[in-house]
Amino acid sequence: MRLVGVGLLLYKGDATPPTFIGMATDVSNFGYFQRGTVREGIMFIARTIAQRTQPGMRQTVKNDEYLCHVHVKDNGIAGIVVADAEYPTTAAFSVIGKMLDDFMQQHGQDSSWRALEADSTFANPLLEAALVKYQDHTQADKIAKIQKDLDETKIILHQTIDSVLKRGEKLDALVDKSNDLSLASQMFYKQARKTNSCCVVM
Repeated sequence: MRLVGVGLLLYKGDATPPTFIGMATDVSNFGYFQRGTVREGIMFIARTIAQRTQPGMRQTVKNDEYLCHVHVKDNGIAGIVVADAEYPTTAAFSVIGKMLDDFMQQHGQDSSWRALEADSTFANPLLEAALVKYQDHTQADKIAKIQKDLDETKIILHQTIDSVLKRGEKLDALVDKSNDLSLASQMFYKQARKTNSCCVVM
């Protein structure tokens, strides 16, 4: 059970990509030369899914062997947790709720983050602490017992990221247009996609 990334984004509607208020990742389980590519991939997936989640909604999207859990609050802040499939969903949403509450408690009166036009590291100290603390899901499970609103909110489980995309939209086209992915990461993604589809046919 492992958390790979946690983040907060400023939701701007489904037509405009959200802006990162902060993102913390733990890619230490990956090879040294893969870490940058994996980090970029996490940010790309997080931004894509947050953009396609309506305010007040929560959803979980499967991408390869990882699940991306997202909750967009009515106030326009989205919380993201990227974890392996063994990390409990209730714990992931508890982590998101705690991050959102802590952020608003610390920075709710400061409106400078609401005007962000470009990705920021504004919330990174809070997120880095959460990433370390909640690697142990039992810490988050304690929060889950306190938070009863989790059962009141509809959670949607999508089988793949492709099902989150708009009608006629292709993930490969989004990868080509993405500013989150370097050219090397785009090539790595496309090669991995080809390899995976080849293996499925066999």
